[in-house]
Amino acid sequence: MSLAAVTGRFQPVHAQHLDLFAHALADHDELVVAVTNPDRGARRREATSAHRHTDAANPFTFYQRVRLLTAALAGAGLTATVVPFDLTRPDVWPEYVPLDAHQYVRAYSDWEAEKAAQLRAGGYAVTVLVGDPDAKLEATDIRAGFDDGSWEDLVPASTVPVLRSLL
Repeated sequence: MSLAAVTGRFQPVHAQHLDLFAHALADHDELVVAVTNPDRGARRREATSAHRHTDAANPFTFYQRVRLLTAALAGAGLTATVVPFDLTRPDVWPEYVPLDAHQYVRAYSDWEAEKAAQLRAGGYAVTVLVGDPDAKLEATDIRAGFDDGSWEDLVPASTVPVLRSLL
């Protein structure tokens, strides 16, 4: 059995995340979706990201993100194990994502390149897919749409009922 992993905050999960999950599963038997910033204590300021540690960029709890990911994966016909993954504690990463998992990172910015480097330093094999920054779907834009209702077309349809219940 071969194992793939994708890490991210998924605040909220969107179509580009699902594309990366499918890409990772194309070459592996199973997928682990590793949710970073699983709680407030796991957040830290990063030189390559001005926002990923802020309350505004992390509106959903780990539990809520598991609900969203479960709906998104089911809607896409994908199967994965969803686990917490605290990037500030590399010493415990193998307890959540086995070291033989192959990590997939789509890099749009210096932050994702830094995350890939951290995962490599933690002992994982990592494939970096270079993303086009101009084509990136920003979760920040989705969250901005929570106020005016423009978010529904930016997330997987299967997550809309869950997101409505959370907002």
